[in-house]
Amino acid sequence: MTRTLLPAASLARREVVRFLRQRNRVVSALLQPALFWALFGAGFSRAFAAAPGGDAAAPQDFLRFLFPGTVVLVVLFTAIFATFSVLEDRAAGFLQSVLAAPVSRTGIVLGKVAGGTAIALVHGALFLLLALAPGVDVPLSLPTALAALGALALVGVALGSLGLAVAWPMESVQGFHAVMMLFLLPMWLLSGAFFSFEGSAPWLGAVMHANPLSYGVALVRHALDPDGAARSGGPGPAASLAVAAGFAAVTFLAALFVVGRRGRRD
Repeated sequence: MTRTLLPAASLARREVVRFLRQRNRVVSALLQPALFWALFGAGFSRAFAAAPGGDAAAPQDFLRFLFPGTVVLVVLFTAIFATFSVLEDRAAGFLQSVLAAPVSRTGIVLGKVAGGTAIALVHGALFLLLALAPGVDVPLSLPTALAALGALALVGVALGSLGLAVAWPMESVQGFHAVMMLFLLPMWLLSGAFFSFEGSAPWLGAVMHANPLSYGVALVRHALDPDGAARSGGPGPAASLAVAAGFAAVTFLAALFVVGRRGRRD
């Protein structure tokens, strides 16, 4: 236990402290999704409302619909930024020192994932406060906020573990960034965050249902806006919780497998 829990706690604390010291990463991980939600939400919703047969209430409704998915986008960006530290630590020689120490690799994975998830939850909590801003029709209370943070914790573990599994064998930051952008952004776009399951083409609906991140977004939506979740045609709360938890478990095990392998750089 000493070789696992103590190193994990130390690595998690180091991730949080280093992230908070890099203010540009703190601001960009939060500001980019906020701008995305405000600009795309307002622009697309007003375009839909101006269309023939459009609903005058659509701008407010679309901003409300987009809000849970944008919170997940905050976690996604944070997961990408947090796992950059693997490549930075390897380049600086810190990772080699950790691997040479009497520390279990399970502790390394726990520390990296826990640190990234903690950072993601802080960002998610800050973004949730936007629901209290005037003109934002997102019902937010302490119970719904706690339920949403619990859902975001599962999403954070899943994306942080996935990022770690991808980053560990990578050679460069540029390559890692390209791979993550290639997979994570399409995964988010096809998760029901930007458009609902209801009314989608059959093949697109099948892809969305096969996407594990769809269940994380649906779980956050059920926590923040149960009525909107029911109207979106997405998975129910029980299925969302089960698949989101399974996704987190599978990606964490994948990270354990990748980190546990002995490579030439170890």
